[in-house]
Amino acid sequence: MPLLIAPDVSYHSSWLEGAAEFDGTRQDGGGSDGWPVAELKEARTFRRFVDSLRNDALPESPRPPGHVPCTYLWIVDGGTFLGSLAIRHHLTDFLLEQGGHIGYSVRPSARRRGHASAALAEALPTARDLGIGRALLTCDEDNFGSRATIEKNGGVYEDTRNGKRRYWIDTV
Repeated sequence: MPLLIAPDVSYHSSWLEGAAEFDGTRQDGGGSDGWPVAELKEARTFRRFVDSLRNDALPESPRPPGHVPCTYLWIVDGGTFLGSLAIRHHLTDFLLEQGGHIGYSVRPSARRRGHASAALAEALPTARDLGIGRALLTCDEDNFGSRATIEKNGGVYEDTRNGKRRYWIDTV
């Protein structure tokens, strides 16, 4: 049964296998922007990456301008990395329009099995504990899988802005 866990170096090989499946496309909620996969093959670099993901939840951690504290979680089943989920602690103007509080992705070989829906359901209490009473989630207008995931978890459609559907989910 899949679980949400804090990023863990023990998933190094499986994480790399999952990253390869994305074939260079962005892993929403993965926190790997700026970390070349080729460099993450090295154990020491991967450990720094995992540490940076874990530390990003701390308000005092350094982060690029415009970025907010974020809790990263991995979707795993046994020893297999299935995907990523990120809970952004508050919204910037950009996140309010485009990104939302929660982003996620599931590796292509693990899609269409309910992993994203289950992970989102498991993440909502964490969002609540972070003080997020209503979580904003967005998805591309044509991403029917993500729309279904959000709606299954109680997402209420508000509007579409610049090709992004915007939903709100009560976490309380």
